[in-house]
Amino acid sequence: MVPLDPVPHPIDHVLRGVSGDAALIDRAGAWTFAEMEEAVGASARWLSGQGLGPGERVATWLPKTRRSCIMPLAAARAGLIHVPINPLLRRAQVAHILADSGAQLLVTQGSRAGTLEPTDVPTACRVVDEAEMPLRGEGLPPSEAMPDALAAILYTSGSTGLPKGVMLSHANLWLGAISVAHYLQLVPHDRVLAVLPLSFDYGQNQLLSAWAAGAAVAPLDYLTPRDVVKAVERVGATTLAGVPPLWVQLLEAEWPAETAARLKRLTNSGGALTPRLVRGLRERFPAADVYAMYGLTEAFRSTYLDPALIDAHPDAMGRAIPFAEVMVVRADGERADAGEPGELVHAGPLVAQGYWHDPERTARRFRPAPAFAEHGGTAVWSGDTVVEGEDGLLRFVGRDDEMIKSAGNRISPAEVEAAILSGGEAAEAVALGVADERLGQAVVAVVAGDGSAEEALRTRLRRELPNFMQPTRFEWRPSLPRNPNGKLDRAAIRREVTS
Repeated sequence: MVPLDPVPHPIDHVLRGVSGDAALIDRAGAWTFAEMEEAVGASARWLSGQGLGPGERVATWLPKTRRSCIMPLAAARAGLIHVPINPLLRRAQVAHILADSGAQLLVTQGSRAGTLEPTDVPTACRVVDEAEMPLRGEGLPPSEAMPDALAAILYTSGSTGLPKGVMLSHANLWLGAISVAHYLQLVPHDRVLAVLPLSFDYGQNQLLSAWAAGAAVAPLDYLTPRDVVKAVERVGATTLAGVPPLWVQLLEAEWPAETAARLKRLTNSGGALTPRLVRGLRERFPAADVYAMYGLTEAFRSTYLDPALIDAHPDAMGRAIPFAEVMVVRADGERADAGEPGELVHAGPLVAQGYWHDPERTARRFRPAPAFAEHGGTAVWSGDTVVEGEDGLLRFVGRDDEMIKSAGNRISPAEVEAAILSGGEAAEAVALGVADERLGQAVVAVVAGDGSAEEALRTRLRRELPNFMQPTRFEWRPSLPRNPNGKLDRAAIRREVTS
């Protein structure tokens, strides 16, 4: 088991496996830790020769290629800040992230670059094909970055506006990797099947926690649940991280008994597991421990539930992960009593550095820790209401904002609404998340208009929004209700849709 050493290191030092052991497995074969180290060094040297100064941003818009897997380490070694872009995003979202981050370099593929308009790429940003980045040859040595130096900006959606960049330091990434590797009890012979997007903190941690434990990662971009089943067998996967909609699909797939038995560890975040899902996973994967987890990009990960407790407490979020201090805080700033709802507040060294170039939103979410906290300084006030039981286990109650969480993705209602209104097919729009067994929440759009332009609206949105942001249905109304202040009455609309 990985020891809980609280001393952070530069994140590019995370390749701690035996040099001859496998570190990454894909259809091209296996990369050893020694080969990975060479690739990181060679890529870092190439990046350092691209005319970027220390602290400049380098963005990647890639599927799970070898270069996308090592870029979090190579960029850090070159003294740059990595900005991974979800490969599912379309040109409008990519353009926003490039402009907001001030990226000086975008590493992508020709097919993706060809979908961008000239105005989507800032004048100061160069676009290069990933094939230009070497994976062998003379490289830079491991970096000597300070723990609080910025290493990555991960873009995450909020309930209002466009995605915002969360600033993560070397210490955030390093201690997050050590924490997860420790409580998951990862060991060198483990093989982690990485199916989640590497632009998410949860997805990126699949790589970093495995390598910190000396284990191997098998990155997979899948199209169907059957692809995941075949990959588990092909690479001998022992560990699989997922979100609730993926588990629903995997439980519907056909699993040879010997393949299902290979999995020793299932980890869930991005939405709560239902008791039904827990029962299904326990029956289908009898040799696997099921880890229920809760987290947010601004504080990486907050809690996990010991697998020994999940059968008796399938509704629980568990307790704080190593290096995290998690508190339930009343509205008056005091600690909530057992059984009393309060806001979940996260303190300690896993707390991010705020939102990139957004002091106003940073001030709202990143505020001084409560007076009773063990860790002083800045804490993340999550906006989530939780309750701590007499058993010490935390349970989720609800969110204070209107964030939609669908298929493990955080979706801004305001972003969906802006896209709907941009073409003139509807006069007003409200996007909502409604309960859906497969997706967790489905996006429903309530719009003002006669509905005659719905086909044209859907066609346009398919071009402008990624698949996971597409409304599953539109509800057309002559007009939308308003509150006494003249604003759209979102609460009334939600009641109408969900009643």
